[in-house]
Amino acid sequence: MADDGSGHDISIPSFLMFKQDADPLKDAMIQDRIIQLQMSWALPTPDDRVEYALWTTPVELVSREFELQFKHAAVALGEKAQFSPHMYIYDGIKSNCIDEEGENQCYNLCTNNGRYCATDPDNDLDEGISGADVVVESLRRICIWLEYGVKDGIGQEWWDYVNEFTYRCATTGFFTDDKCVKDAASHSNIDYKKITSCMSDSGGTEDDKINALLESELVSKDTFGVVILPAAYVNGVSIRGALEFATIFRAICAGYAAGTVPDVCKQCELCPEQLECTEKQSCGSTERANASVSQSTFQYSLLGVSCVFMILGLLQYKRSQYVVRNQVKGIIAEYMPLDEENEVNTALDDDDSKMMT
Repeated sequence: MADDGSGHDISIPSFLMFKQDADPLKDAMIQDRIIQLQMSWALPTPDDRVEYALWTTPVELVSREFELQFKHAAVALGEKAQFSPHMYIYDGIKSNCIDEEGENQCYNLCTNNGRYCATDPDNDLDEGISGADVVVESLRRICIWLEYGVKDGIGQEWWDYVNEFTYRCATTGFFTDDKCVKDAASHSNIDYKKITSCMSDSGGTEDDKINALLESELVSKDTFGVVILPAAYVNGVSIRGALEFATIFRAICAGYAAGTVPDVCKQCELCPEQLECTEKQSCGSTERANASVSQSTFQYSLLGVSCVFMILGLLQYKRSQYVVRNQVKGIIAEYMPLDEENEVNTALDDDDSKMMT
């Protein structure tokens, strides 16, 4: 909203209201009535299943930690949640990567003769990972999700593959290495032939062909209005803030209709260690607290503490007695020489008296 010249007295944060809503409040203030307002941001809670989506790319660094961590939560949520991963790519036609003669004008940033593009992750068009490489890996991950994630909405194999690929192949030199990709797929229990067949059947990444899956991602990107990566959505609402485990997990748990919240949300939403809680299906701090309230443990602990204080008290008493004795001995030692000197002087006086007599 642009400033019309009257906004010099507005400070941040500020809250704006429609005039028809604000007028009754102003009238109440004029009448010196107490006004109480509440601001709240709530997610839609239509039913007992939450839909959440993530927009990212295979080389996007911010979302990598989230992808490495959220697998256990996705599995724990089970069929109570539907995950949908999306790969962000650029429309080469809208980006003018295809000239009037149908030739690719964006070098190695695009596949399909300039139709589908991605930025160069290392900003070097001659070396390293290219934009076209990113598009190919994006298509591979889309196919993995279609084969292993769409049916149950969990896609454990998809999460495993992303983690394995990040660990084995994310660096330059291995990103496009077919052997490395096969190895990551094998460790994720993925049939690599099914994935390559899916990529080819959808239109592939060669020549001037339309790829149905990549076209679908372009349409979804416009529908969601994604402009910044990474982007997360819960029940169709964009989640603001850092893409962190706790942020997305709490947003998902807040998206269930009343009475349909899954057990993992009840157990872990308020747990200090939410990630660990989703792995173990219980809050570790709660377990420790429950273990500490055992009656026998409490009694033995109380007895032990009492014994310790008794011993400390006895030692302190002995020490104080020892200090007092030393002080008394010191005082006596100071006065004893004076008494001896008085006795000597008295004896000398007696001798003098006898001599004079």
